[in-house]
Amino acid sequence: MFKKLLILLSAIILAGPVAAQPLRLTITDGVIEPLPYALPSFDAETAGSEVMAAQISQVIADDLSGTGLFRQIPSSAFISRHVFNTTPAYADWRAINAQALITGAVAVTGDQVVVKFRLFDVFTGAEMGDGQQLVASATGNGWRRLAHKVADQVYSRITGEAGYFDSRVIYVAESGPKDNRRKVISIMDYDGRNAEPLTAGGDIVFSPRFSPSGDRVLYTSLVPGIGTSIVMLDVNSASARPITTAPGNMAFSPRFNRDGTKVIYSLESGGNTDIWMTDIASGQHTRLTNAPSIETGPSFSPDGSQIVFESDRSGGQQLYVMSVNGGEARRISFGDGRYGTPVWSPRGDMIAFTKQNAGRFHIGVMRTDGSNERLLSSASGGYLDESPTWAPNGRVIMFFRETLGENGGPSLYSVDISGRNLRQVPLGGFASDPSWGPLLR
Repeated sequence: MFKKLLILLSAIILAGPVAAQPLRLTITDGVIEPLPYALPSFDAETAGSEVMAAQISQVIADDLSGTGLFRQIPSSAFISRHVFNTTPAYADWRAINAQALITGAVAVTGDQVVVKFRLFDVFTGAEMGDGQQLVASATGNGWRRLAHKVADQVYSRITGEAGYFDSRVIYVAESGPKDNRRKVISIMDYDGRNAEPLTAGGDIVFSPRFSPSGDRVLYTSLVPGIGTSIVMLDVNSASARPITTAPGNMAFSPRFNRDGTKVIYSLESGGNTDIWMTDIASGQHTRLTNAPSIETGPSFSPDGSQIVFESDRSGGQQLYVMSVNGGEARRISFGDGRYGTPVWSPRGDMIAFTKQNAGRFHIGVMRTDGSNERLLSSASGGYLDESPTWAPNGRVIMFFRETLGENGGPSLYSVDISGRNLRQVPLGGFASDPSWGPLLR
C-alpha cells in the first residue's frame, strides 16, 4: 500500500557569491552536447550517514544524466576533493572541463535525514542561486524524494524549466500468460522505483488517469458478464468507488477536468459512441458530442476550456478539438495514417498522440492547431507504441511499447519531445497505460 511521504522543505541561505550571469543550458529541438557536471559524493555530517549520502548522490546523478542533457564526469578524473560549505577550487574543476559543480552534505539525526546542497557555475566562479536544506523522515523512501528534489532544483536552475523527477506514474502492471494476463493498477516513482499495486486484480483494468492534484485516479474496470464501469481510486488509502455515468452500454477512457470536480469519458449506447461529462458531486451528465461516429479518448486543455479527442467522423481515425461546452469541432490532424489517444501538454502548446501508418506505430506531437507534427518513436516488425502521457513539465513523454507473439508483452518507455533519449523504464515486468502525475509537494 502506498503511504504518503511527508516532506518538509525549507530554504536556507548559505555563504557564497551570487552569479551575475548564471550558467544556462538552452534546450532546442536540435542535437545538443550534454552539459558536463561534477558531483562529488555528498559529505556525511553525522556518523552512520555515509551510505545514505552515497545513495542520495547516485540518485541525483541518475536523474540528471537520465535526461540526456547532462553528462557526469567520473570521480576518477577529479583533481581535488571538495568539502561542503567551502569555496570550490574552481581551477581544478575547470581543468577537467566541468561546467557545473554540485556539492552537498547529509546528516541523519534520530528519525530525520537532512540534505544540504549548492550549485556552482565553474567557469564564472559563482554560485547559482542560494543553497538549500531539505528535511524528510529517515525511514522508508523519504531520502529518495530528497534526492529527486535536489535534482529538480539543479535541472531548473540550469535549464530555466521546471523539473519532473519528484513525481509518480500510475500504470497497469501485467503478469501471467498472454491469454490470461492478470492486470492491476500500480504506482511507481517516475524512474520505476518503489512500484506497488493499488488494486487486487479481481477484474480487468485499463486506462488509469491521474487527477491534476495527484491524489485520485480514474480507471476503467471490466467485469466479465457485467460490463465496464469507471472507478475512482484514492491513491493514499487505495479505497475505490464507481462513478455514476450517463445511461449506456459501456463507459471508458475517463479523465478528470482541471480542478478534479468533473469526469469526461466516452459512452457507447445504441451502437453509437459519444463523449460525455459528469459532475462528480451532483451526478449531472452533459453530452458533448452527438454524431453517428465513434468519439473517444478525450483530453482537456490545461485551462479546461477545450478538449481534444479522436473520431472517425471523416471516414478515418483523426484528431479534433472543440470547446468544453460542446459545439462544432475542428479537425487538426491531416497526415497519412490514423491518429488516436491524444493528450494535451501541461504547457498547453502541444498535443501528443499515437499514429499508425504503413504498418508502423508512432508516438508523436503536434501544435494544438495541427501544425509542426513530429514523430518521436517508430515501432514496426512486431512492436506497438501506445498511450502517451506527459511529464509535469511538458518536456518528456512516457508511453508503452508492446512486443507481439506468444511471449510478448508491454514495457514502459520515455522520450524527450525532441525525439532524443528514448529509454526503457526499468520495472522488471510487463507494464502498460502509464499516466504521469504532478510534482509532489
